[in-house]
Amino acid sequence: MRRARPGAVPRGTGGGAQARRTTGEKRALTSVEAGDAFDDTARTADAAEERRAEERRAEERRAEERQGEAASTTDVSGKGRPVSKLWHITLSVSGREAPLTEVRRGLEQLAHDHPFLLTSRYANDHAEIRYWEEARDLHDAAAVALRLWGEHRSTAKLPPWEIVGLEVIDRETYHLRIAEGYGPPPAAGAGVHPF
Repeated sequence: MRRARPGAVPRGTGGGAQARRTTGEKRALTSVEAGDAFDDTARTADAAEERRAEERRAEERRAEERQGEAASTTDVSGKGRPVSKLWHITLSVSGREAPLTEVRRGLEQLAHDHPFLLTSRYANDHAEIRYWEEARDLHDAAAVALRLWGEHRSTAKLPPWEIVGLEVIDRETYHLRIAEGYGPPPAAGAGVHPF
């Protein structure tokens, strides 16, 4: 028995160059049954892959435990994923004087673009923005906060000011400060307000 590609002209039939496919002509594709042995092999391979994946997950869990992850940092399903926390952000920016109407309009647009914005206070050369951010840890919350002004500068038409201050505190600390009376100055309600 001779084997040949599908669509190929057998040798010695005199087909020559005329019988060969022309450039761009497509050949027909056919399917071939894999057979019963293939199913057993595939199932065995799938089971082995599942075992390896489970072993990797178990090793990751052991590594997290070795790093001293506290039980409070895992989600309720117990899968070891870090839990997001709420962080209170106070971002202070400052720079050259800008018209108050433009500063206010830019901060209002920022509040529209960033819906978690609590309050903004502004003057013609500085502003303070307060909001809540959900993040895994303080480092992530601070990184997002430090990008906020720059990322929204062009879309909200904010003044080209620099970040001059950043405070990131967790929710418990925020409420403790408020309860003890030395928290951040009370906001004049949600929204954009002059100093």
